[in-house]
Amino acid sequence: MEYASIERELYVEASPEITFEVVSRPEHLKEWWPDEADFSGEPGESGTIGFRQDGETFQVPLTVIVSDPPRTFTFRWTQDAGTEAITGNSLLVTFELVPQGSGTLVKLTETGFREMGWEAAKVAAEYADHVSGWDFFLPRLDTYVTRLVAS
Repeated sequence: MEYASIERELYVEASPEITFEVVSRPEHLKEWWPDEADFSGEPGESGTIGFRQDGETFQVPLTVIVSDPPRTFTFRWTQDAGTEAITGNSLLVTFELVPQGSGTLVKLTETGFREMGWEAAKVAAEYADHVSGWDFFLPRLDTYVTRLVAS
């Protein structure tokens, strides 16, 4: 397996404008993905997202690369706490939002596993972990959007 990218697609019954907010704004993001989110959403700006595990929160640095409402939101994130997420120490995640019927096709791509400089076993393990993570969290995006639009 080459571990070049993770690609997922998900249809949500909401406009690209609403969907963009859900994938790019901390107050929405933490409703379906991280437990905490603190970033501005502006390209070049850094912040963090946090995941609670065993009573502690693991902070992950995040840098916004592209914010092009309502079509594209791209960021880099790294496991190296205390460092800025840049090329070479981070993975690149892109949400491409495509209008489709009365909703939006969300295309998620995550790349950069091979570029991290990890040994082959670590690349394979991290890739598998992220595949599992996105497979768990993306359906939660749909559930949250459905709840948001209904209210």
